[in-house]
This record gives sequence, C-alpha cells and structure tokens, in this order.
Amino acid sequence: MKKALTLTILFASTISAMAQSKNFLDVPYLETSAKVDTLVNPDKIFLNITIREKDTKGRKSVEEQENKMAQRLKGLGIDIDEQLTIKDLASNYKKYFLRSKEVLKSKQFSLLVYDGLTAGKVMAALEDLDIANTYLEKTEYSKMDELELELKTRAVKKAKKKADALTKPLGQKVGPAIYILDNSQPYYPRNNQPRMEMKSMAMVDMAESEPLDIGFEKIRVESTVKVSFRLTE
Repeated sequence: MKKALTLTILFASTISAMAQSKNFLDVPYLETSAKVDTLVNPDKIFLNITIREKDTKGRKSVEEQENKMAQRLKGLGIDIDEQLTIKDLASNYKKYFLRSKEVLKSKQFSLLVYDGLTAGKVMAALEDLDIANTYLEKTEYSKMDELELELKTRAVKKAKKKADALTKPLGQKVGPAIYILDNSQPYYPRNNQPRMEMKSMAMVDMAESEPLDIGFEKIRVESTVKVSFRLTE
C-alpha cells in the first residue's frame, strides 16, 4: 500500500513539473544575458616571510631575528598582534663530517598590510635585517561581498535594457521577469604571487633610498546573469 502511494505521489509530481514546463513554454518570452565587470585596488596585502637560522659560524637564531623583525615592524606602525601570524615552524638536521648533528630552525609568517607603500617599507626593512626570503602571497579586497552584489544588480539592469532594445522595434513590451539565472563565479583570492611593480626607487644618497611605492595588480570582478522576461503587447 505504501509503495503504491509513493508511486502515486511521484507520478503526480512529474505531471505537475511537466505542466509547469509546458506553461512556461506557452508564455511569450525573451531571454537575454548580460555581463559587467570592474577593477578594484586590493586593500589587503599578505606578505610571506621566512626566517632561517644561518648555517654559518656565529649564526643568528630564529628568535633573535624574529625579535628584531617585530621591533622594526612596530616602528612602521604595524600591529603585530593583529597583522602578523605564524604559518609554519620547522627544524632541519644537518650532518657534518666528524661532528654531531646540529639543528637548523626556520619559521614562516604571514603579514597583513593595507597599502603598497607600507608593503614597500616592510620589504626594505626586512632586507636591511638580512631577511630576504619575503614574497607577495596574495591580495584581497575587503568589500568583495558588497561589490559582487552591486555587480549582480548592474547586470540585471543591463539585461533589462537589452530586452527593451530588442522588443521596441517589434511594438512589444517587456513584462516581469519569469526566470533569472546567476552565472557569476565567486571571486577567490589569488595565491600565485600577484605581480608587483616598483613605481619609484629614487636614491636620496648612496646610503638610503625612498620607501618603495609598490603598485599591485588590480583585481577584476565579474558578474553574469541570464534573465527571461514575459512579453506583452
């Protein structure tokens, strides 16, 4: 009995779906699509920093280099409690001829800054501390959710304008939307070391230079929609 009831419900659902599909096809409609995009400057810049013990006589420990880095970053106005995080801590054994094993440690950090000028100052400061293993990890835009919604709105409006332009010569009018499909792909932060450009590196004298004004590649954000409008006379 239960099996028969289940089959009846499934059959009724199928008939209902077919009827709705047929009703949709019977309605005069116009399908349009639209795409909009924009470029934004990243305002969250992540630098990857690796500190290693020097494999030399009188080598500097990771802790010593870390403390010097922290002091220098604080001097640049960076809140290390909020903007600096540890990503990885490793120890590697090195073998020496007729000597016992020694351990060389390394520590990896992620530093968040909010503009290219600060990023340039950080890289120059770390270079001065002989911490050269630094690269751009990724860039982000902090208001991405709001921007994506704005672009979806603009895409739908553009689709409506296209529909109006297509139906005007026919003496028809665009009615309410009966189907909307959002084909937009969400933006994901790039982790492939975005391009950096050194915009200025003018020498003040032989001992010092201007802080680096680094321009980062802009982030392209797109939105694509497909809309079906009912047509009226």
